[in-house]
Amino acid sequence: MATNPDDETGREDARLSPALIATLVAVPVAVIALFITFAAIKSSNRPDADPIPVESYSLAQGEGADQCPAFIKALPDTLGDFTDKSVDGSTVRWTQADSEPIVLRCGVTRPAELAPTSSLQVIDPVQWFMTDTIEDRGQVYVCVDHRPYIAMWIPVGAGNAPLTDVSNLIARTLTRAPLDFGK
Repeated sequence: MATNPDDETGREDARLSPALIATLVAVPVAVIALFITFAAIKSSNRPDADPIPVESYSLAQGEGADQCPAFIKALPDTLGDFTDKSVDGSTVRWTQADSEPIVLRCGVTRPAELAPTSSLQVIDPVQWFMTDTIEDRGQVYVCVDHRPYIAMWIPVGAGNAPLTDVSNLIARTLTRAPLDFGK
């Protein structure tokens, strides 16, 4: 212990300084606050925090919808590192640990935003229209040059292989159709 210079008797001061006490209290409180904040942010970024957009897309009853069962049956059991294919009606999911699933929905309605000036992504030989983008989560692609319309949710980190594999299957099994801008 240090000697208090103001003390004329020369005995040691047994009291802790107020600054040291404040530091001893503030550091653990700050650590706990940071831990709680981190936990709250992490839980709000859970993959299941918000629904995957493609799951809410409306299904069309028209052109090509009858081709969906055969198309879904032809889909591979795995897409890249995504496995455990599950089918629920017109919706197919492939899962991977620590990631949102890849979700495909067959027979969705034409994207209302599709216009002659829309930017399309060509993944040979199929044209995809990108619709719902969720930063740090993923992107929805809708195949717009074959019928029925196919929508796919591709989570961040999935890469291009799943979209390429499905594009090849679409080209082999579904009817090619002109782009429909909803005139």
